[in-house]
Amino acid sequence: MELDELANCLEKLGNPTRLAIFRLLVRSGVDGLPVYELQSRLGVPPSTLSHHILFLVTAQLIKQERQGRLLQCKPNFARMNSIIEALTAECCAGLETPEQAAAPKRRRKTARK
Repeated sequence: MELDELANCLEKLGNPTRLAIFRLLVRSGVDGLPVYELQSRLGVPPSTLSHHILFLVTAQLIKQERQGRLLQCKPNFARMNSIIEALTAECCAGLETPEQAAAPKRRRKTARK
């Protein structure tokens, strides 16, 4: 995942309401939840909820599917895993290996005046 794309996803998740929506959908599993259920559980006004869902859809963090009269929101687990992978890709890359840590340190000679 490119850095700009990662930053965009994190920006969209940086709002407490959007993060609550996303977390609730992740807990619900692959089937997700209908919009009315999100609204009921979160107590968010419908227009506000629609606004936040739009941000999550445009960042491809969630998907929406119409099922008859219901609009079902589903978490995009592939996108979530890409974010996690991008955040952890260089984990501990700047740390010494155990062999480097065990090796004796060479002292630098300082010039005397």
